Amino acid sequence: MADNINVEISPLSRVEGHGDLVLNVKDKKIERLIFRIPESPRFFEAMLVGKNWDKPSHITSRICGICSVAHTYASIRATENALDVVPNDMILKLRKLIFHHEIVQSNVLHVYFLAAPDFLGVGSVIPLVETHPEVVNIALRLKKMANDMVRIIGGRAVHPIRTVVGGFTKLPSEEEMYQMKDMLNSAYADLEASIAVFKILELPAFERETEYISLSNKQDYAHYDGNIKSTDGWEIDPGDYLDRIKEKVVEHSTAKHCWANRDAFMVGAISRFNNNYDQLSDKAKEYAEELGLKAPCYNTYMNNIAQFVEVVHSVDDSIKLIDKLLEEGMDESKAMVEIKPKAGRGVGAVEAPRGLLIHDYTYDSDGKIKKANLIIPTGMNYGNMEADMNAIVPDIIERSEDEIRLACEMMIRAYDPCISCSTHFLNVKLINK
Repeated sequence: MADNINVEISPLSRVEGHGDLVLNVKDKKIERLIFRIPESPRFFEAMLVGKNWDKPSHITSRICGICSVAHTYASIRATENALDVVPNDMILKLRKLIFHHEIVQSNVLHVYFLAAPDFLGVGSVIPLVETHPEVVNIALRLKKMANDMVRIIGGRAVHPIRTVVGGFTKLPSEEEMYQMKDMLNSAYADLEASIAVFKILELPAFERETEYISLSNKQDYAHYDGNIKSTDGWEIDPGDYLDRIKEKVVEHSTAKHCWANRDAFMVGAISRFNNNYDQLSDKAKEYAEELGLKAPCYNTYMNNIAQFVEVVHSVDDSIKLIDKLLEEGMDESKAMVEIKPKAGRGVGAVEAPRGLLIHDYTYDSDGKIKKANLIIPTGMNYGNMEADMNAIVPDIIERSEDEIRLACEMMIRAYDPCISCSTHFLNVKLINK
């Protein structure tokens, strides 16, 4: 290879949003390596100011069409914590059930449609239809199942309307609960078939230990609730996130970078896997072992496998949740709890498919937002993406420019970045004249 390399990929393909990879190597040493984010800020935090307590979850679900359930629940949990609203057990079970299937549909989208083409030697999902039709068909069936689950519980597959502060405006019928259970049981054949596909994928041999941060609790594999936990040994209540998670502006990005115990950290499926392995279902653990995924895992490329393992867990746990809900009975009189507006601050932390998502609202005594702060998973990952690429490029510096380019692209795609969601670096002051 040449001693000098100048690579600029603008924009990077098969990620959500617009991000540019810039790599300059001189005399076989990295001079510059950045993941540049040029997208315009979206100002959702400013939009929330002055809104009544019942509006933020519907507004913030529009931050992302892929992660609309996660933003809905981060928002709902922030508002409920601020207003001292405590949902009952039936509401919590239904929330966890719908949340599982945002994880499923998003993880399936990334693993099968966005990441798999790299490992199967094609440029996108379009030629994958010809070369590996079974992969595409499995993905379509699993994604449809997950979207139908969200639709049945939430009222529609994207931006659910039935799940609100205090509970649900309408519950699924008993017939719909059995229908969902049948759908879930039908998914196992596709999950089993996927194992054979993933076993042949050759993931790059890369390891770089970093700080892995996610929600965690002892009751279940934490997607909806828990403390914020780090593999570096600390654990905090989500309300104290500002004590640990810091943000900074970097000149090459309209999204902030984050740090905690180290200069960078990782959120997402690998982080959840490392912090919550014991809470995975038995089948998910079995599949993880078959695919060579062990906790702790320090290979970022294995994030794709961790996403698939989470799909298996979500299907398993969803069946358990449905059985419990059917056994206990679905009571419309318990679908909503009482809400009384008051002044207060609340933090809602959930695990979006791409990692830890935080909404932080301060309300006045009339129940209107005075201040809002949102920290997006992809924003938390940017610093770690660059650190991973700075670690892998020296190890492959003797390879061709095309191979180096592909390795860096695959590294970024392994994080499953949602770039548009992450751009919000400006502070906005509204001035009335």
